[in-house]
Amino acid sequence: MTYQIRDVCGRRIDYARISVTDRCNFRCVYCMPHDGVPPLAHDEIMRYEDIIFLCQALSDLGVRKIRFTGGEPLVRKGIVPFLGAFKASFPDISASLTTNASLLGRYARELASVGLSGINISLDTLDPEKFRFVTRRGDMAQAMDGISAALASGIPNIKTNTVPIRGFNDDELPLILSFAWDNGLLPRLIEFMPIGGDVWRKEMFIGEEEILSTLVRHFGALTPQTPDQSAGALPLGPARYYRDAKGRDVGVIAAVSSHFCQTCNRLRITSSGQLRPCLFSNDETPLIGLIRSRDLDGLRSAIVEGMRAKPQRWEQERSGALHMSNIGG
Repeated sequence: MTYQIRDVCGRRIDYARISVTDRCNFRCVYCMPHDGVPPLAHDEIMRYEDIIFLCQALSDLGVRKIRFTGGEPLVRKGIVPFLGAFKASFPDISASLTTNASLLGRYARELASVGLSGINISLDTLDPEKFRFVTRRGDMAQAMDGISAALASGIPNIKTNTVPIRGFNDDELPLILSFAWDNGLLPRLIEFMPIGGDVWRKEMFIGEEEILSTLVRHFGALTPQTPDQSAGALPLGPARYYRDAKGRDVGVIAAVSSHFCQTCNRLRITSSGQLRPCLFSNDETPLIGLIRSRDLDGLRSAIVEGMRAKPQRWEQERSGALHMSNIGG
């Protein structure tokens, strides 16, 4: 029997983001401090069979979309066979992946064969020197090769995620959008979120209003797309979508200046099996013991109870204890 999770505010929870690893081959400036974060021991991270068991509980509770994140999920050995096993076990659940594209050149064709519903690609600059600066170690050419491989493979619904940062890439936003549109990608611009107090700075923040003003100056008037207009064409989620006169769409995720808490439908589970009901909250419910003991009833109950801690809205003063790399985005 399938149940449906609703939090104490009555919000229907049907979307989970699961981190499969805390490790990443980049050290992005908005994600972690310069020296990185201490990695978890391998025995602290959920095994693939643990994640499959977790997904059974989530499926029973009405979750119908799961995004696998990291770290960088493609650095984990066996990730593609795992995704294939997941889709075989849960064919009715939409599965997607978030990646920095650096390893897509190696895995794109295999990923296309497992039935992913889409991928999100982090793309914060088109300048090779800036790319190396923001990632602290990434190769722009490798990421571009990965994007090309993903497009050639036939993976559907490829979106780009860009975090506008003042003094870094604010002058590149029109170029990034044009690149995405020219290549059949759906660009999204995500406000710099105050997670990890040693990487976020107020003076680097660019809000939705300024983002849209920049886009209007370069592309002309933008028409907001309502859910009805977007049905069947644009993904549902936290992004508000806008369309220019040429019919090109861009999403803006105003998680800070105009947060979408009233419609939030998601939960997050870290690579160590901690349930986080809100990205900006430090509340966590440990699930790993129930997962490893294969206590399905107990796991479902813990998830339902953990979601009771989902706040009505985010509070910035409660944010910042962990970095985005710890949480899984």
